Amino acid sequence: MLLGFKTELHPNNKQKTLLAKHAGVARHAWNWGLWLTRNILNHNSTNPESKLKFPTAIDLHKLLVAMVKPKNFWYYEVSKTAPQYALRYLSVAWKRCFSKVSGQPKFKKKGRNDSFTLDGSITVGFNQIKLPRIGWIKTSEILPDHVNFKSVTISRKANRWFVSFKIEKEPQITHKSVDVVGVDLGVKAIATLSTGEVFVGAKSYRKLEAKLSRLQYLNRHKTKFSNNWKKAQLKITQLHNRIANIRKDTLHKLTTYLAKNHSQIVIEDLNVSGMMANHKLAKAVADMGFYEFRRQLGYKCELYGSELIIVDRWFPSSKTCSKCGTVKESLLLSERVFNCEYCNFSCDRDLNAALNLAMAGSSSVTACGLDNADVASLKQE
Repeated sequence: MLLGFKTELHPNNKQKTLLAKHAGVARHAWNWGLWLTRNILNHNSTNPESKLKFPTAIDLHKLLVAMVKPKNFWYYEVSKTAPQYALRYLSVAWKRCFSKVSGQPKFKKKGRNDSFTLDGSITVGFNQIKLPRIGWIKTSEILPDHVNFKSVTISRKANRWFVSFKIEKEPQITHKSVDVVGVDLGVKAIATLSTGEVFVGAKSYRKLEAKLSRLQYLNRHKTKFSNNWKKAQLKITQLHNRIANIRKDTLHKLTTYLAKNHSQIVIEDLNVSGMMANHKLAKAVADMGFYEFRRQLGYKCELYGSELIIVDRWFPSSKTCSKCGTVKESLLLSERVFNCEYCNFSCDRDLNAALNLAMAGSSSVTACGLDNADVASLKQE
């Protein structure tokens, strides 16, 4: 299976300038292509009798070479693949828009999500990588050997540069200590397992929110684009990256533990976008990273030979008694202990939900009415 590998680069000052030029050319090509395609769409909507053909990525690159490169000499200072891939990604973005998977692509701004893709003569060393037009750049860790890849993506976060590419990795079947485990996600504890284990989330945003607010407050009166404003913006961006990295580290450790030690992992299909719409829960939900948890768990189960079962979001895991199966009519969020009036069973609310999820996954037909074929289709989402 293909896995992404990402590590930090340690370029010198000359290489930092070249990397910034590549990112600038890729951004310019994207914005130019987006401007052109939007004009074509506007023309076709206002003049249906004389419609113009919507250009493909190849058409856009031919127009770029003929119209843009002769007027902008700095295009020749970087690798030709940087604008090519930018136009390919723009074409993919428009296809997603036309198929109603996502909205219209947006113009890119300098210093925000700077990235570009290169291919060609790329060589991997022990702790360095050779890129076209840039040369050998040291990396922060040892690179995997015997790697055959066609392209690499270079990105910048704050003042740090990263390289990422895909590598082929064989599945690693590990010994499973538990057959079936139910995982209930929450904002108080990120995960409560049916085995009784509780994992508290990092809550990195809550811990560093005061510091972030202070930096933003001190930056409020600085002249925009001045040197002091740029320095303050860099500190704010670095703190945002630190918050995100702490959250990702917690999720990686949790999902790796689940995939390595459990044969079947049962989770709910949470409506994360709906939870984010609730202004009282949005900050806590975003701080936990539920979508990232499911994404990581998906590919790690495939890597370590586990099975991920997604239970329907309407399955009443919290309202159902895990001992007798009685379903309550209502259960307030403030009720942290589940009490069954029918069998007098008392249990922690999250643990009760995790136990119900584990029983739903262990049966051939899950409690929400999904058979094995439906579960398999949900796994591929």
